[in-house]
Amino acid sequence: MGNSASQLPPLQLVPKCETSKFMGTWFVVGNIPTFPEKKASNAVEKYSFVSGKKHDIDIDFQYNNGDPITSKLSSLPQKGYIQGENKDTSSKWQVSPFGPIRLDYPIIELDEDNYNWCVIGYSSRSYAWIMGRKPRMDDDTYNMLVKRLVDVHKYDISGLRKVPQKWTAEERARRGLDEEIPDDMLFDEGKNKDESGVKE
Repeated sequence: MGNSASQLPPLQLVPKCETSKFMGTWFVVGNIPTFPEKKASNAVEKYSFVSGKKHDIDIDFQYNNGDPITSKLSSLPQKGYIQGENKDTSSKWQVSPFGPIRLDYPIIELDEDNYNWCVIGYSSRSYAWIMGRKPRMDDDTYNMLVKRLVDVHKYDISGLRKVPQKWTAEERARRGLDEEIPDDMLFDEGKNKDESGVKE
């Protein structure tokens, strides 16, 4: 049984998020997903600051709709709107997936030193996104963020899933992520067969 939204306190946002440092590529490594994301894998978001438009950020969100690499690649471009007086340091955002729809997009956890990880929340606690700059996040960091979702932000994490991130060199190049994914994070089919005891 989930938390009642009416009984939940407001989410605690990070005190400052430098917009310029947040831009770039983020890998979704865990989430309480929206409906389109329930089977998503290799989910990647790219943030680009824009000027001279009504919105502040272009968000390029792409993911495989099923198994990594082999399933259909889906795209869900979004527009970001930074709220508050100072758009250079605000952690209160909104995103628009289409038309006039705007959804809250609060930044509730952030590696404020290196911007290597973050967590995006949702006021009803129906959704959450744990993201990192690389497709793999070390267990200590991931578990710390999950614990803070529960202890600090009062989430029921029964719907939390780890998002599969499995990349080959070919897929990395096809998605334009050569600089973001190091070689030691690539999937080696031969190596994985050997480790599982499969003989040629």
